[in-house]
Amino acid sequence: MDMEQITKIALAWDMFNSGIPKTQIAKSLNVHRETIGIWIFEIQANGYNVNKFIDKYLLAKKAPRPSRRTCRHIKQLIWSIREREKDCCGQKIQYFLSLEHNIKISVPKIYEILAEKYIIKPKWKKNSNRLILPVPVKPREFIQMDSVDFGQIYAFTAVDVFTREVDVLLRPGLTALDGLAFLNASMNRRFNNHVDLIQTDGGPEFKGEFKQNLHLFSSHHRISRPYRKNEQSFIESFNRTLRKECLGWTKYNIKEIDKASNEVELFLDRYHYHRPHIGLGMRPPLVRVVS
Repeated sequence: MDMEQITKIALAWDMFNSGIPKTQIAKSLNVHRETIGIWIFEIQANGYNVNKFIDKYLLAKKAPRPSRRTCRHIKQLIWSIREREKDCCGQKIQYFLSLEHNIKISVPKIYEILAEKYIIKPKWKKNSNRLILPVPVKPREFIQMDSVDFGQIYAFTAVDVFTREVDVLLRPGLTALDGLAFLNASMNRRFNNHVDLIQTDGGPEFKGEFKQNLHLFSSHHRISRPYRKNEQSFIESFNRTLRKECLGWTKYNIKEIDKASNEVELFLDRYHYHRPHIGLGMRPPLVRVVS
């Protein structure tokens, strides 16, 4: 194995001197480009003497490698710092090891040592299980909810993915209680008090009291994945429409909430009964019943 590497080092140096780019050398010798760069640099650092570098290379290969095992003393220090600092994180343990004992150790290694004695719980799971994103075939099967910032006023929005019916409620805050107020209002006046699935993002307005009462109106709750805007595409599209055709990009004062609410009511009437929707074959979501 060493003889094969030595041959590649010599060839790499010859090819480099012939003006061949490092990328092409790496491809020809089936070696990573960074490795070629290191070889060239080290040969140049050794007075452009390839044989001198090869001698050092062979000597380094024969030298005994230091043990990768962490001694018991360092483990005890890591455990004691964690207990002393009230279950602090690995980064802080790394800081105290360096500050108090002049010991340098990586954060992943610290967590590996902590796992020998403690149960380390991750703060979040990147691939946590979620309900499969449904394709609705009937009304009230899939509702997406969101919120939009308008300065001192926040618009809570919802859309029925199948019918494209929407609801909007302006609130003075972005808390879970405001989210609950919207849930109660939209379910009672727009979505017939119950739907199969409500999907929200992970914002604080959709936690706490909102989540505790969600079961009264929906069989399931799904939280959209972070940075996957396509999972909330219908409500995101409506939010843009709300800005473009109703409230604009203005920052409202809290005293303007009644006036803005009246504008929203007029917009919703137009949206449901007059404005054609491309996804519905150029017809509005609802047909006005004439008595």
